Amino acid sequence: MTPSTRSPAHRALSIGVIGAGKVGAVLAARLREAGHPVTTVAGESDASRQRAATLLPGVPVEKPSAVARGCDLLLLTVPDDMLANVVRVLADSGALREGQYVVHTSGRHGLAVLAPAAAVGAKVIALHPAMTFTGTEVDLDRLDGCVFGLTAGAEERELAEQLVSELGGRATWVPEEMRTLYHAGLAHGANHLVTLVTEAMELLTAAGSDDPAGTLRPLLEAALDNALAHGDAALTGPIVRGDVKTVAAHLEDIAANRPDTLPSYVAMARATLDRAVTDGRVLPIRAARIVAVLDAAVARSTHAAER
Repeated sequence: MTPSTRSPAHRALSIGVIGAGKVGAVLAARLREAGHPVTTVAGESDASRQRAATLLPGVPVEKPSAVARGCDLLLLTVPDDMLANVVRVLADSGALREGQYVVHTSGRHGLAVLAPAAAVGAKVIALHPAMTFTGTEVDLDRLDGCVFGLTAGAEERELAEQLVSELGGRATWVPEEMRTLYHAGLAHGANHLVTLVTEAMELLTAAGSDDPAGTLRPLLEAALDNALAHGDAALTGPIVRGDVKTVAAHLEDIAANRPDTLPSYVAMARATLDRAVTDGRVLPIRAARIVAVLDAAVARSTHAAER
């Protein structure tokens, strides 16, 4: 929704940002492109100030209370554990006002964390982009088609959906009581994927690969596409085939060359095995042999660490 097509009810809102980190600066830059003036930002670190200067040139950096007082829509993009305290301090200091929009971008939190703002009459929205950010201009294009997890009251739903549209995203509504589970699903899929892929590259490097990323990329892209389309049916590999000796050989070489990777390999092997048994692709008797191999590898690793 561009400024020229915005209905009278969807007036341009002056925006202030507290926490000009990787997320806040990018979202504010996109909203400014959509016609909302960004009045001020708050950011204490040198990285935040540089990010604001790059993505929001000309926007002054102020103290959080000044940012809150000078905008129609306050965008809070601070870390999850800081959010409750930031909202409480702003509300207690009189920096928030009736009719003002207060929007946070936390995945874990819903509206409850914004209760002090709601108590003074502010209109509250939880708006979480299901995306990883670099805090650079690259992220602006990545917002196109990004899903935003929204939680809002009936009166705020229209504006919440408008903001997502202006950001180039798609809205999905998350019940208040399911925000943490929603966020856990995203973190488990994205954050743990980074760890998994990094460990896989380290194993390939230890095996002598001169291009571990290039070796993995086509395999991972195919696996990800298949998993998103077909779920468990996309599983392949030695666990699903019940190749006990191959799994044992993996564990032996991992323990010898990258023992730090052994715990995650075992954990994922157990989870994969459980799913393969449930859908009938691995018989319980063969699954028991694989479990025994995994247990033995953990025992040897624990014994070696204790020596």
